[in-house]
Amino acid sequence: MFPVENVRRGFGLAIVALIAFMALPCSAQTPAASPPEDWVSKLGGLDTPPDLDVAALRQQALDRIKSKADPAPLKRPPLATPLLKLPQLVAEIKFDEDVAVARPESYRVLGRIADTLTDPSLLGYKFLIINHTAPTGKRDSNLTLSQRRADVIRDVLINAFKISPKRLLAIGLGEEQLLDSAHPTAPINQFTQVATVGSALDLTAPAVVPAKPAKPAKAGAHGHKH
Repeated sequence: MFPVENVRRGFGLAIVALIAFMALPCSAQTPAASPPEDWVSKLGGLDTPPDLDVAALRQQALDRIKSKADPAPLKRPPLATPLLKLPQLVAEIKFDEDVAVARPESYRVLGRIADTLTDPSLLGYKFLIINHTAPTGKRDSNLTLSQRRADVIRDVLINAFKISPKRLLAIGLGEEQLLDSAHPTAPINQFTQVATVGSALDLTAPAVVPAKPAKPAKAGAHGHKH
């Protein structure tokens, strides 16, 4: 048998180790809470901003559904190929079934996205939130639902995490541009993309015209200045 002193010493060391572990910050215990340097690098490096019209893209998706073109998910070409070439990240943001209500556990992911967007190296950029749905149910309903969910994600980032609304656009593509088109039922097809789409600066704002220098005060009626 082991000496009593050794048993006591081993038990004491175990207690000390447990206390030290509990004293560690959450970021050391939970990988999801670690600084998202990998997401920052994925969103950086935009060379040429895309010629992107979000409203037109929404209409294009709706028109394709109404025309009943390419009914089988496997036969559908990408709706917007340029979106595939942008710096982007893919995140799982869970919603209640068939509604645009983000589940509580998704707020950690949304917080990580907010931390990424506020990294100093990304503050000069604006981003597009792209929500998708699995190819189940009606295509038009999926398109509407995905737009509502994309809008909810944008609203949460703005209202809860204080991201400037000028830096965020949102679009729902439903099942019209699956992330894994070869496997329509793959879970990733319900994930959300965040893509870098351009500069956050409003380049269309009118130029600031410098004010003209003030004219010197005129002399008073009696030949002296007031």
